[in-house]
Amino acid sequence: MTARPDHRNPLVFDTHELGRRPGALQRLTREIDAPKDLGIQGVIGVPEGAPVKLDLRLESVMEGVLVTGTARAQAEGECVRCLEPLELALEADFQEMFSYPDADDRGRPKAEPADDAEEDDEDRLFIEDGLFDLEPVLRDAVVLALPMQPVCQDDCLGLCSECGARLTDDPDHHHDAVDIRWAALQGLAGSLEDGEKDEISGEAPRPARANEKQEK
Repeated sequence: MTARPDHRNPLVFDTHELGRRPGALQRLTREIDAPKDLGIQGVIGVPEGAPVKLDLRLESVMEGVLVTGTARAQAEGECVRCLEPLELALEADFQEMFSYPDADDRGRPKAEPADDAEEDDEDRLFIEDGLFDLEPVLRDAVVLALPMQPVCQDDCLGLCSECGARLTDDPDHHHDAVDIRWAALQGLAGSLEDGEKDEISGEAPRPARANEKQEK
């Protein structure tokens, strides 16, 4: 069992008004400051302190309170293709059951818990003294709503692998690449062309003329 939620936390909500009357409803709208690390760390997320609007529907059921809601905020990140900063309008939907700690899944008072029941409780969220903490639910919902590989635009061309230029700004950008395997042949072709020019002019190739001078 977790520690009692802090009622001063803006992500902690009070269910006392609902009571334990199955079918009772409560609708809430609240704007909060985003907690730290709300999103996919190092990729995209809602900056700490940025406004997050919450629209919630709290419904009392036999075993607890069913919370359905939507979170809206502005996420910030970096395009994975061109590394330019980007902003994304975030809308994350969620639904979660917060259970009464003294009731089973049918709303009945629990007897002494068995070992397997204690293990199941680790995966459940509970109401403590009429309060529940929405933060873990919000975090999960935001991560699921955000793209794992955000892009500034769907057709972003990324960066040039040679110089790092942003290709979307210059789609015709390119470099004349020379295959190193042909570099030696290009040098040989240049030497042959020089020899052909000497023959056309009636002069002996340069190495031959040098030998003639040495003989004289």
